[in-house]
Amino acid sequence: MNLPDDAEAVAEQVFAALADPSRRALLASLATQGPSTATDLATRLPISRQAIAKHLGLLADAGLVTAEPGERRRVRYRLRSAPMQVAQQFLAALARDWDGPLAALKNHLEN
Repeated sequence: MNLPDDAEAVAEQVFAALADPSRRALLASLATQGPSTATDLATRLPISRQAIAKHLGLLADAGLVTAEPGERRRVRYRLRSAPMQVAQQFLAALARDWDGPLAALKNHLEN
């Protein structure tokens, strides 16, 4: 697998961020409802406002969301797809690396 070191680091951060079900729920909510404040997210999800703020910080660190200043000093969070695309490329490269050995194993077992 030949991904640049920085791409592997981005993929690692994305996978770490996606490991938590609460963060996945936050991302899903942002994907379906659009940019939202932490308060908006707290009304839609069974997660405390404080936990949401913590998770949004981790998602921002992974590059999966950006914080945008809104009206009345409210911060709105918006999805960013670029880090997810890097993670998808990582998985695609990994799958390609396995295609040859798995095909060889299948041929060996069939013969």
